[in-house]
Amino acid sequence: MKVLANDGISQSGIEALNAEGFEVITTTVAQEQLINYINEKNIDVLLVRSATKVRKDLIDACPNLKIIGRGGVGMDNIDVEYARSKNLHVINTPAASSQSVAELVFAHLFGGVRFLYDANRNMPLDGDSKFNTLKKNYAQGKELRGKTLGIVGFGRIGREVAKIALGVGMKVIASDKFVGKATIKVEFYNGQFINVEIETQPMKDILKHSDFITLHVPAQDNYVIGEKQFSQMKDGVGIVNAARGGVIDEVALVKAIDSGKVAFAGLDTFESEPTPAIKVLMNGKMSLTPHIGAATNEAQDRIGTELASQIVSILKTENV
Repeated sequence: MKVLANDGISQSGIEALNAEGFEVITTTVAQEQLINYINEKNIDVLLVRSATKVRKDLIDACPNLKIIGRGGVGMDNIDVEYARSKNLHVINTPAASSQSVAELVFAHLFGGVRFLYDANRNMPLDGDSKFNTLKKNYAQGKELRGKTLGIVGFGRIGREVAKIALGVGMKVIASDKFVGKATIKVEFYNGQFINVEIETQPMKDILKHSDFITLHVPAQDNYVIGEKQFSQMKDGVGIVNAARGGVIDEVALVKAIDSGKVAFAGLDTFESEPTPAIKVLMNGKMSLTPHIGAATNEAQDRIGTELASQIVSILKTENV
């Protein structure tokens, strides 16, 4: 059987599939050529990340497909229910990248409170001639310890963020429509751990009490954070979105930054990917990354092996 990993797959995933007799193709096929390629090569399994779209036209045009796999969490680039209605298996790896995304959130937070997003731009330009001026400009940093982190969306990734926050010494509050409370297990290198129980709160309380807010929700039809929500936040709040583009109103965000309501923002996802708004890209108080939350070697290894395990399990069961 043939597997097309159109957006790539880790070597560990390839090896796991090869060991079970699957041929893995890692050629990246352009979206407009994908249907023809799948049919010509008799592809049984299509694996994607966020770049490749799997819509109704492709599903209808490729009757040989048995499985569509998403390396990661969100599946908004796949017509999931339609595919399942056509008896296709649709799989993803919701837990594999949680740690990586959580660490990126803190990369943005640590960089935000110490102005690294700006210092890294200005030091190469003016560090040799305006060193003391820059030193003064960045002298009002803050510590994360003792501050309150509000987590919007308390699923797998939100809970991984909570673990790091608790380890740093932050107070954690969270909001989630579907989670009442969760026990966060904070583990240490020597096998010791502590359990911290966190009860979720209404969104308005998160907005009111948080020094920093991070979003971990799926794609939405409407903004989770817009002008109204910004008005309810503390002055000088920091905000991070490593979830999905479109959960924050970016026009309202720029406005909130310009007014001083928001001190800084860290964005890994954008409303108009892959062409983020120029006003966002050029804003001096934003820390920006190009949707790399899951892009660590460790996460990609976990994603690859987990996808391989699911594929083998499904197809072996069907062939019994």
